[in-house]
Amino acid sequence: MKVLVVGGGGREHSIIKKLCQSEKISKIYALPGNGGIAAQAECVSVGAKDIDGIVKFAVDTKIDFAVVAPDDPLVLGAVDALEEKGIPCFGPRANAAIIEGSKVFSKNLMKKYSIPTARYEVFDDMQKALDYLEEAPIPTVIKADGLALGKGVIIAMTRDEAKTAVRSMMEDKIFGASGNNIVIEEFLEGPEVSVLAFTDGKTVVPMVSSMDHKRAKDNDEGLNTGGMGTVAPNPYYTKSVADECMEKIFLPTINAMNAEGRTFKGCLYFGLMITKDGPKVIEYNCRFGDPETQVVLPLLQSDLFEIMQAVAAEKLSECEVLFSDKSACCVIMASDGYPQKYETGFEMTIPSDEELSAEVFVAGAKLSDGKLLTAGGRVLGVTAKADTLKEAIDKAYSAVSKISFKNAYWRKDIGKRALNA
Repeated sequence: MKVLVVGGGGREHSIIKKLCQSEKISKIYALPGNGGIAAQAECVSVGAKDIDGIVKFAVDTKIDFAVVAPDDPLVLGAVDALEEKGIPCFGPRANAAIIEGSKVFSKNLMKKYSIPTARYEVFDDMQKALDYLEEAPIPTVIKADGLALGKGVIIAMTRDEAKTAVRSMMEDKIFGASGNNIVIEEFLEGPEVSVLAFTDGKTVVPMVSSMDHKRAKDNDEGLNTGGMGTVAPNPYYTKSVADECMEKIFLPTINAMNAEGRTFKGCLYFGLMITKDGPKVIEYNCRFGDPETQVVLPLLQSDLFEIMQAVAAEKLSECEVLFSDKSACCVIMASDGYPQKYETGFEMTIPSDEELSAEVFVAGAKLSDGKLLTAGGRVLGVTAKADTLKEAIDKAYSAVSKISFKNAYWRKDIGKRALNA
């Protein structure tokens, strides 16, 4: 079968590497892919947001199955457009992808269906938001309503920081139209957990839990990024917490979306916080998380393509989904200066996965005259598996030390919080 994967980052590389293990697939195309993905798939220079271009390529190439990985094309209706041409897809239709596409929608959904989350208020008027902040409890959390590359959330520790965040979103439009509406919500405390789940709108199969590291610098300091590394499983996500999440969050969310006529099929990401009052939802994503995917999929023992086909056909309950009981650690190698200004275009030296005893997922790189050059803020995700988390962390950092490119930067403490737990 010919399979199309939409996207071009580290998440897509990890999905494609796992799909390569399926005997059912004869050829994989990546739109647009990247210089590293080109080793496993044929990269085609069609942008992930070019819905018409994606559909035309899929039809012309007689694609048998499509995987739409990033949030933008999902929210823009890529799955709807492909399915209209008779191409089965893994990923939610646009009316379900709104669960990530609009924070206001998702917060209102949780309120309506009593799914535990932080208390919140919604604003479309900047002055009313600023007036509210005069009395609101501090610290507080300010969120842009729409998509913002995973950076549209600001935790304000002071009233002045909160007001600055509101002005930057609503007046300065740092996130464009995504900041026309904002959510101001209660600051929750407790360990964060990411749980990705396969769902066909009826059955929910959670994957191995993980712990993301969002801040740019060690000790969780510096600016928020798309993620500087992950470990799995998350030690805070115990059996009792998992059971509570299934009963109070996972199944109620799927049922709520069905009740709204927005059946969700694909990968639903639950960003959770384990508070003193139990687990609560911080955010939903309508797709595989990045870089959570880079530690979760390497632990998957079942055929990913068979699972994706089962989700599309609404037969997930008939599909076996098995994960290894090992641990995994992913360290992101970034361009120094990320998430702000950074230089690119530097040649990389990357030994093979076998030499490294780790997997390398390429996020931001391009091929030029046969050389792999840096081409983004997050450049590589280096993932190692082992029997214990400590061993996985040590193996990942050992692999990182053998990879080189100019201006490489990475956090030195990925997994430290999990080990302390």
